[in-house]
Amino acid sequence: MKGVEYRGVTSVDGPIIVVRRSGNVFYNETVYVRDRFGEKRTGRVIDLSEDLAIVQVFGTTTGLSLDDTTVEFLEQPLELRVGEGLLGRIFNGLGEPIDDYPPIVSSKKIDVNGMPINPFARVYPRDFIQTGISSIDGMNTLIRGQKLPIFSGNGLPHNRLAAQIIRQAKIKNSDEQFVMVFAGMGIKYDQAEFFRKSFEESGVLSKVVMFLSLADAPSIERVITPRCALTAAEYLAYEKGMHVLVVMTDMTNYCEALREISTTRGEVPGRKGYPGYLYSNLAELYERAGKIKGSNGSITQIPILTMPNDDISHPIPDLTGYITEGQIVLGRELYQKGVYPPVSGLPSLSRLMKDGIGEGMTREDHKDVSSQLFAAYSKVKSIRNLAAIIGEEELSKEDRQYLRFGDRMENEFFSQGEYENRSIEETLDLGWRMLSELPKEDLYRIKPALIEKYLPKALATEAANKSEKV
Repeated sequence: MKGVEYRGVTSVDGPIIVVRRSGNVFYNETVYVRDRFGEKRTGRVIDLSEDLAIVQVFGTTTGLSLDDTTVEFLEQPLELRVGEGLLGRIFNGLGEPIDDYPPIVSSKKIDVNGMPINPFARVYPRDFIQTGISSIDGMNTLIRGQKLPIFSGNGLPHNRLAAQIIRQAKIKNSDEQFVMVFAGMGIKYDQAEFFRKSFEESGVLSKVVMFLSLADAPSIERVITPRCALTAAEYLAYEKGMHVLVVMTDMTNYCEALREISTTRGEVPGRKGYPGYLYSNLAELYERAGKIKGSNGSITQIPILTMPNDDISHPIPDLTGYITEGQIVLGRELYQKGVYPPVSGLPSLSRLMKDGIGEGMTREDHKDVSSQLFAAYSKVKSIRNLAAIIGEEELSKEDRQYLRFGDRMENEFFSQGEYENRSIEETLDLGWRMLSELPKEDLYRIKPALIEKYLPKALATEAANKSEKV
């Protein structure tokens, strides 16, 4: 499509160029920028005044001169071509194929900026997603249509955990299959190859769409990558009726790109130099998850972010926690103990868990067992602090029971193999075995009828295991 073209720009500052224009130009309009040799770069309008347009270029501005640069306004937003051939493909951050296959053959193109979902059209999420990971399924349950981020740190195995969730996620008691949309922002080649190889070896690559903005790509491209990924997810979910699991990593790199643009534009910085609109910008992405009336499909989001210096109060995890429905927090202390996945039991939370568990959805004892495990593990933390002061030998018999419970929770319940897929029944039975370490009178968060039904079985299993070891 040929639009209005202008020759010459007012200024070039990093990825930002300023163009003097006279025609109708609109916010987020797609732009082609060409240098004196005709080499084309794509950009978009990010700000307007009466006679100037500020354009963000997705790529380098090296070689652009003020007099010989031409800017073509296409009179349309940045769009992603979608169609039946999306699944199994790998694209760059702008939605261009990078897997040596031709572009998708389709006449349908969708604005990557998306549209906010009308709150009245939303369907409340209630369907339990079984990830096969006890620390998530048992205590921080993921619900279809939820946005549940993973808060991690440098060097922690968040990528391995995300790949495991993608391999194993399924709806309990349903044959409906998930398709995956993966968005990598500023990730290294080895990380991208890890995900691709993991999907290929597990046989799910044909059900995955990958958008990769690698570390050597222009950082500005990272701003568009999640929008392209979510546009593809919306097409698959709401037009094709599929259940889509979207994994976006690393949101910290995305926010750093926003800060870079904001600094270049000379905007007044907010907390730690991030723009004041960081909250609303993240909300634009996270709120594109959910289920809507009239469509069988759904979008479930798992954003991954690495907390700078493991600081959960940093603006990125802090604001993400306000927008999303909980968080899975990976702990460095557990990781150093050799626990995989190192999901911290206490700071992790799923706010929609209560609406997707229980009789008819998981099992009747799920809510009570989860609550009791949280309470008991919380007590373990305080007893460990006490033991560090007075010594473990000075603790009471009951306190030592709790220490044994805490060790077993970390080594048996939280810890499992990278390819170990536990059913929710196996997870809850394992939870009962952990609770069998505690005095029966301390199981005050569980209904007596459930204790009488499930505890004897757990005690019998424990006794059988001990006799086998002997």
